[in-house]
Amino acid sequence: MKLLFEESRPGRRNDYLPESSTPAVSLPEGMRRSAPPRLPQIAECDLARHYSALARRTHGVNDGFYPLGSCTMKYNPKLNDEMAALPGFAKIHPLQPPETARGCIEVLQLAEKYLCEITGMDAMTFQPAAGAHGEFTGLLLIKKYHELRGDTKRTKIIVPDSAHGTNPASAAMAGMSIVNVPSGRDGCVSLSDLREAVGEDTAGLMLTNPNTVGLFDQNILEITKIVHDAGGLCYYDGANLNAVMGVVRPGDMGFDCVHLNLHKTFSTPHGGGGPGAGPVGCKEFLAPYLPKPQITPSGLSNDAPQSIGQVKSFYGNFLVVVKALAYLLTLGAEGVREASENAVLNANYLMHKLASQYEMAYRRPCMHEFVMTLEPLKKECGVTAMDIAKSLLDAGMHPPTMYFPLIVHEALMVEPTETESPETLDEASRIFLDSIQKARKNPDCMHELPLHTPVRRLDEVGAARNPRLRYRFGENDG
Repeated sequence: MKLLFEESRPGRRNDYLPESSTPAVSLPEGMRRSAPPRLPQIAECDLARHYSALARRTHGVNDGFYPLGSCTMKYNPKLNDEMAALPGFAKIHPLQPPETARGCIEVLQLAEKYLCEITGMDAMTFQPAAGAHGEFTGLLLIKKYHELRGDTKRTKIIVPDSAHGTNPASAAMAGMSIVNVPSGRDGCVSLSDLREAVGEDTAGLMLTNPNTVGLFDQNILEITKIVHDAGGLCYYDGANLNAVMGVVRPGDMGFDCVHLNLHKTFSTPHGGGGPGAGPVGCKEFLAPYLPKPQITPSGLSNDAPQSIGQVKSFYGNFLVVVKALAYLLTLGAEGVREASENAVLNANYLMHKLASQYEMAYRRPCMHEFVMTLEPLKKECGVTAMDIAKSLLDAGMHPPTMYFPLIVHEALMVEPTETESPETLDEASRIFLDSIQKARKNPDCMHELPLHTPVRRLDEVGAARNPRLRYRFGENDG
């Protein structure tokens, strides 16, 4: 498939912009381009066909089953998009006086109220634009807390070995050092290793619960107590909240702050590079440090002398918050809980159907996702987790997460989400089981799959090591 630059022909136009009513401004000589931008020149017909061809090459939740583990690729009700497209929301401007945007402020206030109730927190900011951005913001709250108490020796963040890779990265960006804590044989945090890791230099713990292998850590109250007794704070990574929202609250588990992935848990949607939202909630004692402007009962306030400052311009990705609030208002309290219960039910149903042929990393009921290890299959016939994942593409199904978490060798992590029907899960089970049977009967052919996708198996290592991220004129000109 050609790029737009390759389809470009001099003189072809697609120009339907209305004449601007804004007076032209002449820039100083030093700020002007020396040559016009080299934009593609293409007719509307060719442009429309180009993007339609791109759409046919993608796979999303509207196309089929998308069991990407730890990412909650659930169906996104179109009602949410309609609410966000209402003129009073879509045409708002962040610089207009707050008194002219009272409805938008009420959205933030109501979303804060509901999300604080779901998480057991007391206050929230919507500035962070993604989950990792929320992690960074939450760690800045923890850092500020220790600094204002004069406890500057607390510079270490404890992170389990099964954590998302963004956890240690966010801690490093916040100026912290990382202490890795191993998981026990049960896939959960080793309490003995945690007790050895904490000390006078412990700033906090970052933890996902349910964790990355899809298990709820039954020792969670003991874990947060160990960290608190050592003088540290507990940060909840909300990536897997879809399994427990409406059932159990991070604040009741002993966590002091939390980030939420609105684009995962609250259906806003996920994927496509954004926009996302990673709001951060916290207990009352951390609330003064939240980014400003802060949400108050009377509106928005910049009167926050202890604030960590802004982490994003204005109020965050506001329309994403509108979608999340529409989702919550649609579900209600009972629906939020039911969504989590169905997510857990679907994951256990699919895990049970696959357990006869696939080796489960942990043989116990899972939460929203489960992890399989293809290590026995690799030893048996040389077929890897990558081979199985690629074979699913030919059946029109998106593969699960591959080779993560790192504590499970040849891992495939599957999250079916609550929005999938029993019929979809039965079909997915059939495809998974057919794939492993083909692997045992003809392992050599598995290394060549997929055969029927728009592109065949790609050189992913080469792409990662030598990425080509922009079009280079001259090199690509025919």
